Amino acid sequence: MTAPSRPLPAPGEVREYRVRAHNGAVHSTNKIHDDTVAKEYGFAGGLVPGVTVYAYMARLVVELFGPAWLGEGRLSGRFHKPLYEGELATVRVTANAGGTLAVEVLNPAGDLCATGEAGWLPEEAVIATADLFPRAALPNPRPPASQAAFRASPVLGSLDETFDAGEPNETFLAEIADDLPLWHGGAAVAHPGWLIRKANAILVANADLGPWIHVSSDAIFVRPVAPGTHLSTRAQLLDVFERKGHKFVDLDVAVFDGDDQLVMRAHHTSIYEPRRAATD
Repeated sequence: MTAPSRPLPAPGEVREYRVRAHNGAVHSTNKIHDDTVAKEYGFAGGLVPGVTVYAYMARLVVELFGPAWLGEGRLSGRFHKPLYEGELATVRVTANAGGTLAVEVLNPAGDLCATGEAGWLPEEAVIATADLFPRAALPNPRPPASQAAFRASPVLGSLDETFDAGEPNETFLAEIADDLPLWHGGAAVAHPGWLIRKANAILVANADLGPWIHVSSDAIFVRPVAPGTHLSTRAQLLDVFERKGHKFVDLDVAVFDGDDQLVMRAHHTSIYEPRRAATD
């Protein structure tokens, strides 16, 4: 897993990137992205998707570490406060002494909206094999999301698709406002945010959800995805629990290519049933 050269920014080096936050999911089935529904849960408006914020975080990481990072990198992202449509977000990356990057996303008020850490995979990293993630059929119909339903089917139904670098990919890249040439054109590779989106997709395909919230993703990337690559997304339940009135689900998600070689693995956490805002 060792690249010929692993770029390491100088400790203390700080880079910033500003991006106009965009809620590209206003018409999604997840109504937490709808202004009216989100306000019922105490938010100021529809939430910019966590996948989008994760994609913002990845921009400077890829610029600093280079394309090789897509084949042996890791990036965690935890979302603390929402970004809203049109806000100018600041992504700040600070190089740590150990060769990792601390990543922060701030809103215009300076509030910390997301935090994470990026780096290279350790040489001793154990890469999951396909036999640890069996394929399973999707439920039909999908059961309403509940602790009982998740525990009854701890191996989620799998998803299959082919990475298309054309219009679907360009639509996603427009949503996250990422113009790095690496993601565009016939020689494009899949964006880390696009891959994390697969973790959301497998959750939605296996449970009938109301409004829900992407809380965090801690992912490793071990194989770049070229156009035309067949992908299989599989997942297993890690935990389902309640905390402070929110109902959470933890998933272990893996994406494999057509040769059953791992592309990405992520610990993916969502609030599948948020508590509603208190009313007078």
